[in-house]
Amino acid sequence: MEVSAMYTFTFFIVLFAVIVLANAIRILREYERGVVFRLGRLIGVKGPGLILLIPIIDKMVKVSLRTVVMDVPPQDIITQDNVSLKVNAVVYFRVIQPQKSIVDVENYLFATSQLSQTTLRSVLGQSELDDLLSQRDKINQKLQQIIDSHTEPWGIKVSTVEVKQIDLPQEMQRAMAKQAEAERERRSKVIAAEGEYQASQRLADAAQILSDQPSALTLRYLQTLREIATENNSTTIFPVPIDLLKPFLNIDTGDKKSK
Repeated sequence: MEVSAMYTFTFFIVLFAVIVLANAIRILREYERGVVFRLGRLIGVKGPGLILLIPIIDKMVKVSLRTVVMDVPPQDIITQDNVSLKVNAVVYFRVIQPQKSIVDVENYLFATSQLSQTTLRSVLGQSELDDLLSQRDKINQKLQQIIDSHTEPWGIKVSTVEVKQIDLPQEMQRAMAKQAEAERERRSKVIAAEGEYQASQRLADAAQILSDQPSALTLRYLQTLREIATENNSTTIFPVPIDLLKPFLNIDTGDKKSK
C-alpha cells in the first residue's frame, strides 16, 4: 500500500510539473510578439523564440506583426452632387507597436474596421461623382492619411487604402452611357469637320495655283480627257474652251513671224 501511494504521489508530482512547464514555456514565431503582464502590470514585449513565464503570475497576449488585409463592407454614400452610391474598399495595415495595440485599444482589428467604414463614408460624401471616377488615386491617398493618423496612437500603421468598387444606380449608368455616346458623336463630327476644312484648304490652294498658271489648267484638262478615254472605250466629245488653245495659237503665230 505504501509503494502504491508513493507511485501515485510521484505521478501527481510529475503531472503538476508538466502542467507548470507547459504554462511557463511559450514559443513565438518570427512574425509574433508577446505582450507580457505580471500581476496585471505591463512588463514588456518579448519574442520571437523561446519565452519563459511565471505560471499563474504572468499572462501573455500574442500579437502578429504581419500585414493585415481588411475588406471594408459596402457603404451607402451620398456624394456632394446628390448621387447615391455603394462603395467598398480594402485596407492594408500592420502592428508596429504591440504594447499599444493591446493596452491603448480593446480590439484593434474591430476598431480599425469601424474607423475605415466611417472615414470612407465621410471622405467620399464630400466628393463629387466625377472626382470619384477620375481621381481615385487622390482619394485613396486621402483615405490612407486620415485613417493612419487615427490609428497611430494604437501602434498601427496603415500603408494602403484602395477603393475597390463603386456601384452606380441603373438610372445613373444609363445617363452616363448616353453622355459617353454623345461625346463620341461630338468627337466624330469634329474630326469630320476638320477633314472637310483641310480638304477645302487644299482645293483652294490648288485653284489658286491653276488660276495663276493657265498652262497648268490646260495640262490638267488634257490629263482628264486622257483618263476618260482610257477607262471608257468610246468616243467622247468635249467642247474645248478657246482659252485653252490660246497658248498654242500664240506659239504658232510667233513661229510664223519669225519666218
